[in-house]
Parts: sequence; structure tokens; C-alpha cells
Amino acid sequence: MDFLKPETVLDLQNIRDELVRMEDTIIFNFIERAQFFTNGSIYEKDQFEIPQFHGSFLDWMLLNIEKTHSQARRYESPDQVPFFPNEILEPLLPSINYPKILASFADEVNINDLIKENYIEHIIPMVSARDGEQPENLGSCVTCDIDNLQALSRRIHFGKFVAEAKFINDREKYTQMILNKDIAGIEAAITNSAVEEKILQRLIEKGRAYGTDPTLRWSHEDGDNVPSKVKVEHLAKIYKDWVIPLTKKVEVDYLLRRLEDE
Repeated sequence: MDFLKPETVLDLQNIRDELVRMEDTIIFNFIERAQFFTNGSIYEKDQFEIPQFHGSFLDWMLLNIEKTHSQARRYESPDQVPFFPNEILEPLLPSINYPKILASFADEVNINDLIKENYIEHIIPMVSARDGEQPENLGSCVTCDIDNLQALSRRIHFGKFVAEAKFINDREKYTQMILNKDIAGIEAAITNSAVEEKILQRLIEKGRAYGTDPTLRWSHEDGDNVPSKVKVEHLAKIYKDWVIPLTKKVEVDYLLRRLEDE
């Protein structure tokens, strides 16, 4: 997939291959986060005194990382969506003249606030070692959280490319549903239950492979019962309950506005 070549980006098979690769990143990020407690203090507003800033320690770290990354032109790339779009800075590196791939309003389709809310409320308890605070690990913990949030955001907002590819491949059908504001019809059209089930099964297999020490499997009398760093059923649930539904929301939000560019 090459963002300088739109035909490679809007190929559904290339998109699927990219989504599969993202699974590896997300699983390994969860494994890193699993060594820490929930550390709820880093998500609480004004829990720490930060000069000229009102918000959580996570938000402060994420904001400043995005400012730095924006100066390295991270958010010029069509597949990157900032959590603080109004705060990012101009790149210090020369801009890249990416060809038009998505609709002109694509940057406005941004559900990062919803992703962060679900991550803190639902996903953190599932991928943490246990509930509680580790004052000595707050910085390391929030760094893992940022890696997780950025990876989840990229994966979920890739729904814009899925939506564009599907629209181009069946313009007439989607145009009629968009004109009729047929949200249920759009949701049905973008849903492939068989593919979703394959994703969940693949996550379980990857979780078993990546989440356990292979030397323990070989030496343990019952290799299948070696404890995993992240519970595989949690990986499947995270995708089933949040990643896949939020990706569909991005697709629907994008498609409902797609005729603005026609």
C-alpha cells in the first residue's frame, strides 16, 4: 500500500492485508500494557499539577507527543488522525504532496474522543495486570497507553478507506442509500459476518502465539495451559465490542457525507 499511489490504497485486498498487520501491532501493544496496573490516576482530570494545563496526565502527554509528531509531518499522512486536531503544529520537514484519495471532508470524520473514552472505560481493565496504582510506573504506563490509542485510532479510522473503496466499487447502490439516509441499509451493506468471525478467530490464535513464552510451552506438561500475558478471549471481545463497531461507525459517518464531493 502506497499513499502516493491511490489505486493501491483503495484496493480492498490491500486494505485487508494492512488491517491484518495492524492486529500484530495492537496485540503486542496490549502485551506491553499488561505488565502494569490500571493506574486510574493518569486518566483523572487535574490529578497532577501541570502548569498551564487542565486535564489528565494522559491528555497532557498525548497532546505534547502529537505536537512533536506533527512537526515531523505525521498528520499529513492520510492514515493518521490526531486526538487534538486543533493543537497540532506545522511540519518542520517539507510537505509531501499526497494525491487525493479520500473525500475532501475526510479529516472531519474523527471519533478519537470516543475511542479514548472506550479505551479508558472498557479496554484498560481488560488488559491491565490488576486494578490499583503503581506510582513508580505511571510514566511507563501512559507511554504504553499512547501507543495503544494511536494504533487503535489508525485501525478504526482505516474504515474511511474501506468506505471509499466500497463506494467506488458499487457507486449506484451506495448513492441511493445515501440519498435516502438509509443508515440500516448502509450498515448491512458494509457488514460481512464471515470476515468478522475470521478476524476474531485469528486474534485468538495470534494471542495464543504471541502472548505466551514458547519455552514454557515446550517445557510445560500441558502446553495449552501456559498462562497468557493477555487473555485471548479479551482480545476477541475488544475487537467484537469496540474495534469492529467503531470502524463501522467511521464507515457510516464517511458514507453519509460522501455525495458532498460529487
